[in-house]
Amino acid sequence: MDQATTRLPLIGEKAPAFVAETTQGTIRFPDDYKGKWVIFFSHPADFTPVCTTEFMTFAAMQPEFEKLNCALVGLSIDSTYSHIAWLRTIREKIEFNGMKNIEVTFPVISDLTMEVAKAYGMLQPAASSTQAVRAVFIIDPQSVIRSILYYPLSNGRNIEEIKRLVIAMQTSDKHHIATPANWQPGDDVIVPPPGSCGTAKERVEKPAEGTRVLDWFMVFKKCPK
Repeated sequence: MDQATTRLPLIGEKAPAFVAETTQGTIRFPDDYKGKWVIFFSHPADFTPVCTTEFMTFAAMQPEFEKLNCALVGLSIDSTYSHIAWLRTIREKIEFNGMKNIEVTFPVISDLTMEVAKAYGMLQPAASSTQAVRAVFIIDPQSVIRSILYYPLSNGRNIEEIKRLVIAMQTSDKHHIATPANWQPGDDVIVPPPGSCGTAKERVEKPAEGTRVLDWFMVFKKCPK
């Protein structure tokens, strides 16, 4: 099996660099996005129904991502001309979940050579040798990959969950905390586990103000503002 086809960069690694043509002109990735969070996502093909619903939702929510200092970049193994025609069709003809006249203004990469898709492990031969799977890479302002999500060809992504994950990671970075399952902004957060027996004992015997101690390793507190 061709390793270049299946190998994906890992969480904690630098995002692979590339130069590509897009619907918004040439981009140099990730250099053009330093200082920003980026959601870099692939889709199987233009003029497909699941992808259309995803692009409309991403585009409708783009202002919400921009408030988080987060840019959107899409990719498929189609030409720029195909992308333009598809995005025009979305704007002029498609209505979904109350959304219509949606204009996609974030760049969509043309990857006819599949070089970018291969660099990011977006091609998985058991799924398709000619279409990228639904991959999502969340990349931080230092161009480090922080999260990788994969969806099958048949099922659309939850864009609200992707936004929630960006907020959770930004909150963890800023306040040095962790977030529990199903965390939403404003919910209690987790204090990281102690690094020594002495600290563990102190946490249980003398809980810090504003914390809720369930055991030495399980401590919650209000989410810092």
